[in-house]
Amino acid sequence: MASPLNNTTTSDQEMADLERHDYVERVQWVLNTPKLPGLSQELIGTAVSWRNKVPFLNMQSGLKHELFSMLKATFPILSWCQNYNPNQFKHDLLAGLTLASLCIPQSIGYATLAKLDPQYGLYTSVVPPLIYTLMGTSREIAIGPVAVISLLLSSMVQKLEDPMANPIAYHKLVLTVTFFAGTFQAAFGLFRSGFLIDFLSHAAIVGFMAGAAIVIGLQQLKGLLGITHFTNKTDVVSVLKVVWSSFQHPWNPYNFLLGCSFLIFILITRFLGRKNKKLFWLPAIAPLVSVVLATLIVFLTKADKHGVDIVKHIKGGLNPSSVDQLQFNGPHVGELAKIGLIVAIIALTEAIAVGRSFAAIKGYHLDGNKEMVAMGFMNIIGSFTSCYVATGSFSRTAVNFSAGCETAMSNIVMAVTVFISLELLTKLLYYTPVAILASIILSALPGLIDVNEACNIWKVDKLDFLACIGAFLGVLFATVEIGLLVAVTISFAKIIVVSIRPGTETLGKLPETDAFGDVNQYPMAVKTPGVLIMRLKSALLCFANANFVRERIMKWVIEEEKDSKLRNAEKTIQIVILDISNLMDIDTSGIASLEELHKNFDSNGMKLAIANPRWQVIHKLKLANFVTKIGGRVFLSIGEAMASFSI
Repeated sequence: MASPLNNTTTSDQEMADLERHDYVERVQWVLNTPKLPGLSQELIGTAVSWRNKVPFLNMQSGLKHELFSMLKATFPILSWCQNYNPNQFKHDLLAGLTLASLCIPQSIGYATLAKLDPQYGLYTSVVPPLIYTLMGTSREIAIGPVAVISLLLSSMVQKLEDPMANPIAYHKLVLTVTFFAGTFQAAFGLFRSGFLIDFLSHAAIVGFMAGAAIVIGLQQLKGLLGITHFTNKTDVVSVLKVVWSSFQHPWNPYNFLLGCSFLIFILITRFLGRKNKKLFWLPAIAPLVSVVLATLIVFLTKADKHGVDIVKHIKGGLNPSSVDQLQFNGPHVGELAKIGLIVAIIALTEAIAVGRSFAAIKGYHLDGNKEMVAMGFMNIIGSFTSCYVATGSFSRTAVNFSAGCETAMSNIVMAVTVFISLELLTKLLYYTPVAILASIILSALPGLIDVNEACNIWKVDKLDFLACIGAFLGVLFATVEIGLLVAVTISFAKIIVVSIRPGTETLGKLPETDAFGDVNQYPMAVKTPGVLIMRLKSALLCFANANFVRERIMKWVIEEEKDSKLRNAEKTIQIVILDISNLMDIDTSGIASLEELHKNFDSNGMKLAIANPRWQVIHKLKLANFVTKIGGRVFLSIGEAMASFSI
């Protein structure tokens, strides 16, 4: 008869064998993964996703239904107009009229900032808003010319053609840039490449906008001071030199007094509007009231005879066709395409940021790809109808939202109102002083400078702040392009540094849990004697960072060995468990670095184990026979690896 002691020993052995069998079986879950989809399958999957997203490619249901689905996908107005009611139109009508009162003077001012005749700003506030209403998904965004895009165009296109010496040729180049910008925007949306606009990080945009606002403000000193000879350069040093030299000659103060007076008036109305939400209409109509009053003052006092600069003739009527003015065969086509790409990205970044901000407040989703397509087609068609690059304006969108707009119909009301003004009111603007347009632009600039956000960026991420300040100083002291280049370069450098110098962390078991955490983050985490658990803090182990990671791991192992000897620990390191749960992909250089680690550990009497590998990573490790080389020590989790070695 067997003794109880023998029975107990046999039972323990059976339990250990059962546990070992379970671990072996779970290891097979990791190793026997399905085959990864090949390149052809990935392409087929993309085609299928496109088939599902574009209704007319999926012809399983009736043709009529599919055709209507296609039209609704292309023109979202068909979806929301079905339930449109008179009460919504009442709100949209009020919002559209309020929007037009702000849009008309701003559009004229932004056209002069872009070094175009005033009517082109009004043209840009007619056709693009109508096209966007048909194709866009935002309910609040107000479409038209904006200050930053106007500055971009004037600063870059004037290097190819002088707007003062040859305004017709300059205008043709601006129209061509608009066509290229629209083409790029539409392509981004159609090919779902919106990630490209993310190369301009939030921090870079904050710095760029602030720098552009100051540059735009300095440019308005020409109109505010009545300076006749002004520099074409945009940097602060060149502009201040011109301003300083102008004070050394006799100058007329009437422009300055008129412009500053109405600038103060506009800023006061804005302050009152912010204090009392019911007075939202006051800052909205203040620019138009300023234009009307200033024009009357100049007309009645004959101030234009005493040195006050006026707009003079503004060509009215419907947008003329400009298809024959696009320049595709000239010597500057490549440069125009490059400018178009830059302008397209900046315009999309501003518009989508504005649209998403207000969509979040209203609680609905903004389709980024549809927005890109809508912006693209409105600028392509705009280039055919004498418009320059249009996008979403933050200041006008805020007015549209405050005025209680319900749908994009407010853009249609605004466009119709601007068109009526083009037909009937342009002659009345003959005596409008240029200083008023400068004051209107200046009043819109404080919204582009976000000091609080810059401070938050500094607190959260110093490298992000470096991109922010780089863009700001680049725009301010060099050119707009250099500012953008500096911001993008710093952002890319940040990505590269993070990629090639990923961190590693030593893990320990958290008391009374099955979880493992970084011992620096969780000082209470307990290390297991003889076992070193490390985790890679990188999504990619490749040629760029493989050697750095290998050296970092070896350094940690050597330091742990020294610490063990200093503590006279019973066990030095026998097992190194590498948690690669963060690792999404690996290349041959990464695999080679792991093999070298294994050889170094093996020669020093240590074993290497892998925990929690991802699908693509374990697939490549098997193809490279790395799993066999380390004796199949691949586990589902750190806990599984620890338990396996303890059996």
